[in-house]
Amino acid sequence: MRLFYSVMWWLALPLVLARLWLRGRKEPGYRRHWGERLGFYSGAPSTAQTLWVHAVSVGETRAAEPLIDALLAAYPSSRIVLTHMTPTGRATGKALFAKHGERLLQSYLPYDTGFMVGSFIGHFKPSVCILMETEVWPNLIAGCNARNVPVVLANARLSERSLRKATRLGSLMLDAARGIALVAAQTEADAQRVRSLGVQRVEITGSIKFDVVVPDVALAVGAALRGAIGARPVLLCASTREGEEELILEAFQQARAALPADVLLLIVPRHPQRFDEVEKMTAARGLNLQRRSRLALDGAVLSGEVTVLLGDSMGEMFAYYAACDVAFVGGSLLPLGGQNLIEPAALGKPVLIGQHTFNFALVTEDALAAGGAQRIADAAALMSQAALLLCDTAARDAMGRNALAFANQHRGATGRTLELLRGTIS
Repeated sequence: MRLFYSVMWWLALPLVLARLWLRGRKEPGYRRHWGERLGFYSGAPSTAQTLWVHAVSVGETRAAEPLIDALLAAYPSSRIVLTHMTPTGRATGKALFAKHGERLLQSYLPYDTGFMVGSFIGHFKPSVCILMETEVWPNLIAGCNARNVPVVLANARLSERSLRKATRLGSLMLDAARGIALVAAQTEADAQRVRSLGVQRVEITGSIKFDVVVPDVALAVGAALRGAIGARPVLLCASTREGEEELILEAFQQARAALPADVLLLIVPRHPQRFDEVEKMTAARGLNLQRRSRLALDGAVLSGEVTVLLGDSMGEMFAYYAACDVAFVGGSLLPLGGQNLIEPAALGKPVLIGQHTFNFALVTEDALAAGGAQRIADAAALMSQAALLLCDTAARDAMGRNALAFANQHRGATGRTLELLRGTIS
């Protein structure tokens, strides 16, 4: 099966590269660093111990921050090579980890062929491979096993849907799972699903995302943004996905009578290539829009005529959460699995979330049970519940306190994961 899988990778490679080039029309980062994706690297290999962490995109990169900081502190003579699959993940990593200087290198993950993976391992000579959350690559794992590089799946989550997909791949995925030395799972349910794939050692550590420390600079940007907005109530719709913005804008217009008259709708699409599309969508509805990238925060004041602020900047999600009064977490109005609500909870913001949260099922249910989040049925219910919270300071503050207590209660996964890794890193 793995031979067949490898052959298919080589056959598909021209199409994969063509797709990269086409995606580069909207996101130029896809047209850069192709050599890394193909297993070609420049410069002499380092003699320092190398710890390899793979974080596919933005969410996984931000989740990896506490673990990477802890690893560099625990292994002061080591360096980390951090791999990604997307330009946005790479850009996020660059912003987060510039503080570590030359101790952290970035690269794209090589495509999952034996040659490319082998070239990567041969060049960087990692002591361990740490995959964040759900990344399982058969040739990567086989290549690490052949070179005695232990593979760890950290902050692991595996939904029922993902488990069904994995089991349909049969021996290809089962063999890969058996090649993983250690899984640090977020929940007992995740652990049980991972064990069903044949992984021998699975430990429950909780979610590392609870340990993310809000950067002071993000709080400062959030305060400056709030200063520009003024006293207007702010409803944030964060990490929205295709199809959701249209539903949100329609519901927003229909609910204007129930919402505070001066409410500001702050929309932050998850994918930057959709910023222009959302701006056009908003203008087509006759709503006055301001882009965050064109709003200076050096004492400027947002015009009261602006009803929609488009969050089109990278690396400022914490700042957006800090500046809002109520936060809706996207990817959940449509069956897309949702996004993680830990970040707004960690800032003490009341959280609204839709029906479709299968990618973050337990953390969502725990937040709901703690009274820090409320589930809404659709976009109309989103606006209705937001109106109630924006008009009721006491209820909004109480829900925010519950969200913060929920986030604080679940901290500590980074330390537990690091202790497990100490027995794996040679």
